[in-house]
Amino acid sequence: MKRIFILFFLVIAALSLNAQVSLGSVKDGYYFAQENAFASDGWKSQAVLKVSGGKIVEATWNGVSNAAYARDKMSQAAAGRYGMVKASKIKAEWDAQAKATAAHLISTQDVNFSKYGKDGKTDAISGATMAVAGFYELVRKALAGQSIAKGPYKDGWYYYEQPEFDKSGWKETVLVTVVNGSVVDLVWNGVSNKAGSKSKILESISGKYKMGAKNGEWHVQAARLSAAIVEAGDPAKIAVKKDGKTDAVSGVSISAGAVALCLEALKAAR
Repeated sequence: MKRIFILFFLVIAALSLNAQVSLGSVKDGYYFAQENAFASDGWKSQAVLKVSGGKIVEATWNGVSNAAYARDKMSQAAAGRYGMVKASKIKAEWDAQAKATAAHLISTQDVNFSKYGKDGKTDAISGATMAVAGFYELVRKALAGQSIAKGPYKDGWYYYEQPEFDKSGWKETVLVTVVNGSVVDLVWNGVSNKAGSKSKILESISGKYKMGAKNGEWHVQAARLSAAIVEAGDPAKIAVKKDGKTDAVSGVSISAGAVALCLEALKAAR
């Protein structure tokens, strides 16, 4: 019986994700959606949309990663650190194909586009031979949700890392996603000076970085603090004590370094 209920909810989730959206009923504003978790390759796709007068006037397809030193996917690809161009039939890198896909959406206004095969790929978008199904699913998910409230920052993806490794050999990093001036996503991570080490998130998940804390391992507590910053829309709203910790977020007993790191990253967004 339990298995039946699980399958039922999975079907409902899939149907809701692929449900059609009436663009004419969407209010003006900025909309954001992302995948629920990082994929096996470490990436999590995002879609950002601006709706004005019943039309999508701006669209961006991007992504964030749980890997060490990772910037946003657009930046990684543009800097030649993604590598799709080598395998691409049209010799186009990921960022170029993502821009072509977003431009197609703006040109057609077809948020319910579904001209792709089981592999998610399509022949209907000039300049994009990679799978696009995930982007359109995120577009519909974003438009079916609430618009993003106005915040104090400039939109974009902002990365910052501590200038030095600490005594334990770690250097923490953040990648902040800002939409309509508000923080909508935060990847708080870390890198090690030990050869062969993966990111702090991945080392914590695998158990190689182990704290044994009552409130959970580092990646668990980091996710809680990150979610609290996103909910607040601004890291400045999370109070941090002199010892670097915070009482503002339940279940977080680790140092709240993400707050200060975010504020540093967002200096470029002022």
